[in-house]
Amino acid sequence: MSSLAPREGGFVAEALSPDFGFYLRTSHLLAERHSPMQHIEIVDTPLFGRAMRIDGCFMTSERDEFFYHEPIVQLPAVSHGRVRSALVIGGGDGGTIEELLKHPEMDRVVLAELDADVIDMARTWLPNIHRGAFLDRRVELHIGDGHAFVMQCNEQFDQIVLDLTDPFGPAVALYTAEFYAACRRALTPGGVLSLHIQSPIHRGPTLARIMASLQAAFPIVRPYLQYVPLYGTLWGMAMASDSVDPLALEAQEIDRRIAALGIRDLQLYNGATHHALLAQPNYLRELLAAPSKPISEGDSLDDPTLDPELNAPPHLEPAN
Repeated sequence: MSSLAPREGGFVAEALSPDFGFYLRTSHLLAERHSPMQHIEIVDTPLFGRAMRIDGCFMTSERDEFFYHEPIVQLPAVSHGRVRSALVIGGGDGGTIEELLKHPEMDRVVLAELDADVIDMARTWLPNIHRGAFLDRRVELHIGDGHAFVMQCNEQFDQIVLDLTDPFGPAVALYTAEFYAACRRALTPGGVLSLHIQSPIHRGPTLARIMASLQAAFPIVRPYLQYVPLYGTLWGMAMASDSVDPLALEAQEIDRRIAALGIRDLQLYNGATHHALLAQPNYLRELLAAPSKPISEGDSLDDPTLDPELNAPPHLEPAN
């Protein structure tokens, strides 16, 4: 996604498609780093507080991170009922591991992040997102290729969270049916996988192909939807498992489990929102009912926002 560079007291615009995008006012560029892999920025915004951008795309912010991190972690974790070990691929900002550590019975969380500089920037500038999770004795950090980590994995976890960049370029390898099959092998019986699957608003065909890939690897796949303010749109996520079905749990049971597990400080997720997240509007049902080809090794998905002409229009230039 293309956007203006952050400027003092101006606007940052991000294109989500050739016809759609959003803007956000920034007050300061707090830090930036060009790692060997990507451009990482920490900006301060009046609305969302500190936010991280990678290669011009907003990743997370202090004040809206729970819209993303709670659903992607808690819906599958509570559906499972007793997650004690977890693997996170990506997620270098620390928000996902912080959510997993809300489970008092959690014994071990492995974070496999490709870029150590993302973790380093988050440690320094985003304490209100990771809340010290990187220092928790239960967390193990592995710096390197998450795809290789899963494909070579010889252990199993109760939960795997794929907290990834969008499925374009080299990242496509982490969205294939083959990779999801490897994730299933790395799960304990009854384990749960969760991930984001793009937006049905402007990337419907990509979402459908990711769903087809998951369904090629798992018998139970449930998509769910959440509006994420920093992403500027309705966002899709999914849970997959060999036996756990989140639709089989009543709202009262979800609330009972949250209390019994001792999970605290939830701002979004509860029994009522569990089922609201999983509810499928008709347009999504139609999208998923149409035939769609699973993503395979070697496939290429085009990102239309890489078009250089998609920079923000003149009226979104920084204010005087």
